[in-house]
Amino acid sequence: MEADFVIVGSGSAGSALAWRLGEDGTNSVLVLEYGGTDVGPFIQMPAALSYPMNMGIYDWGFRSEPEPHLNNRRMAVPRGKVVGGSSSINGMVYVRGHARDFDTWAEMGAQGWGFADVLPYFKRMEHWHGGDDGGAADIPANDHPDAAWRGQDGPLHITRGPRKNPLYRAFVEAGVQAGFERTADYNGEKQEGFGPMEATIWKGRRWSAANAYLRPALKRPNVDLHRCLVRKVVIEDGRATGVEVERGGRIYTVRARREVILAASSINSPKLLMLSGIGPGAQLAEHGIDVIADRPGVGANLQDHLEVYIQQASLQPITLYKHWNLWGKGVSGLQWLLSKSGLGASNHFESAGFIRSRAGMDYPDIQFHFLPIAVRYDGKAAAEGHGYQAHVGPMRAKSRGTVALRSADPRAAPVIRFNYMSEEQDWIDFRHCVRITREIFAQPAFDPYRGKEIQPGEDVQSDDEIDDFLREHAESAYHPCGTCRMGAADDPHAVVDPQGRVIGVDGLRVADSSIFPRITNGNLNAPSIMVGEKMADHILGKTALAPENMQAWINPAWEVSDR
Repeated sequence: MEADFVIVGSGSAGSALAWRLGEDGTNSVLVLEYGGTDVGPFIQMPAALSYPMNMGIYDWGFRSEPEPHLNNRRMAVPRGKVVGGSSSINGMVYVRGHARDFDTWAEMGAQGWGFADVLPYFKRMEHWHGGDDGGAADIPANDHPDAAWRGQDGPLHITRGPRKNPLYRAFVEAGVQAGFERTADYNGEKQEGFGPMEATIWKGRRWSAANAYLRPALKRPNVDLHRCLVRKVVIEDGRATGVEVERGGRIYTVRARREVILAASSINSPKLLMLSGIGPGAQLAEHGIDVIADRPGVGANLQDHLEVYIQQASLQPITLYKHWNLWGKGVSGLQWLLSKSGLGASNHFESAGFIRSRAGMDYPDIQFHFLPIAVRYDGKAAAEGHGYQAHVGPMRAKSRGTVALRSADPRAAPVIRFNYMSEEQDWIDFRHCVRITREIFAQPAFDPYRGKEIQPGEDVQSDDEIDDFLREHAESAYHPCGTCRMGAADDPHAVVDPQGRVIGVDGLRVADSSIFPRITNGNLNAPSIMVGEKMADHILGKTALAPENMQAWINPAWEVSDR
């Protein structure tokens, strides 16, 4: 088996790469994926999102090592083991990130990845449908004030939920009443503020990278998908010539005539590099792996978003709790199966907020997802019944972790240490997140609905009490990244250069969220797909899309106020 390009992983970036590398028909592309099919309602029905990330058939099932600052809890680390990768099991929330995120990447050595450079790639991938402007009107994409910032003919459909439940608007109004901004499009000129949330949902279905990119790509004769476990990259005389794979108990080599591209996630991409002899030399030697390139940055710089759910009881029985039973789920599921409509057709994250934690912070560093039910990602509803919640957490935590090999066995799960909350500033920022969410929930917009606080509970007030709550209840937002950091070729801690080429090995690139120098402001699916889009042009030697110098909105009061 061989191809011009061998892509390891069919997730957000891998699917985009498959589409773009095979687009003109001149190159053969082979995508390698260990996971199985993404067909079926658990994945395709947006409202069923809590199921696939808790199912071993779709998820690698990784867990962190005990986290010392979070009561030694072992945290779930879901990663998609399925066609479409994590885009097939995620929450479908679409957030590009703030312009300053990408300008920071460039400042950190990822030249050519500033906001002006990546904006045309976000626009190329998007098919944006406009929608609710944060007031009451649905505005077509062409007429929307942010139309110039958005793409309208790409493969990735982006829509807004119907926001029929009055709690969605109450959340946005409460944010404005608390003195914060309103935004008509947080993916456009102005991220800061409260407004409608966007999702990769189209015609009632999860619009994963598999649906957007991979399925159309596989219709071409030059693009193929092969199911197997990739064991390591084969490197001969300093050049990647293929990958060693296993299928049905047989081990064989898939050869790459031009390049091998790892798009296997921020957990599996560094693992594969290390199994191949690329990583911290002393660690590799301990596992009996010959060192081909001593790169201490492989597996380092692990970042994630941590969040808590602030839950409030609802005085009115209008929340999704009334559907949180076998009958309600059955009715919603049947309606979705028959017409791809109704409650099953939404991820129910339909209102959002991005704010700054303090004066002197020039762009948002706190994100809110609002949900009109009090529930957890694992699907457990609050015993109290009707309620609503905001997921909140700091976007740019200072803590850093690592991914390391457990052994030289390719089937062994890696050692994942996030080292959450290891920096004092993270505690300061998180306490503020709890208190500011309470302030928003206390605004007049929630007066008709506000019952007692379910979580943390009104007895949790002091710094120490909030810290105890965080240690026990903080959860990952499932946004791991940064473990194969992109930087200048002479940076000893960089793993790939700004073209995605692994430093020290020819014919090998990494293109997924592992190359992020720093975590972006929001959910990671959008920037991961963008990496696949942009990296495809680098791989093909194409001239990059022309930069677009559009200035993102920065709050004029940022130096003196948090709002």
